[in-house]
Amino acid sequence: MKLNAKQLRSHQPSAISHQTLKKAKKNEIYIILDNVLDTYNIGSVFRLADAVNAKKIYLCAGSETPPNHRIKKASINTMEIVEWEYFEKTTDAIKDLRFKNKDIRIIAVEQSEKSVPYDKYDYSLPIALVVGHESDGVSKEVLDLCDGIVELPMLGVNVSLNVMVSLGIVLYKVVEKTGL
Repeated sequence: MKLNAKQLRSHQPSAISHQTLKKAKKNEIYIILDNVLDTYNIGSVFRLADAVNAKKIYLCAGSETPPNHRIKKASINTMEIVEWEYFEKTTDAIKDLRFKNKDIRIIAVEQSEKSVPYDKYDYSLPIALVVGHESDGVSKEVLDLCDGIVELPMLGVNVSLNVMVSLGIVLYKVVEKTGL
């Protein structure tokens, strides 16, 4: 079932069959938000998760959760159809995900001396992408639990991109490299 923005905004959660959604096969992609504070970024991440048919979003460490008017508005109601869970500590979310799926690779999207260019990384499923706080990035304790760190090139004077934009670029590289 494909719905445009107007249809998504006008539908109540019950209008989209939960039975249909449960039967739909999700891609083994997980998104972890480590203290992302901007509710419009969070809502946009729900749209991204839906766009790549991600399995789940982990909202962690201070990230706002639904129900929230601004998340709902930015997500155009995709927060109703994308599975999510809140963890007080991002490290606990990662440990929980690893417990449930031993083969998962946890990859941070962050600037670091340990990072590799996002387009050179060898992505495979299952995968979890971690993005962090709009100013502070992914926390050190979370980076320490990651299997890899990827970075986008910044060719101008600005040092970074918006969280949602960075995640979107890397998510579609995952889609491309895994053949989804």
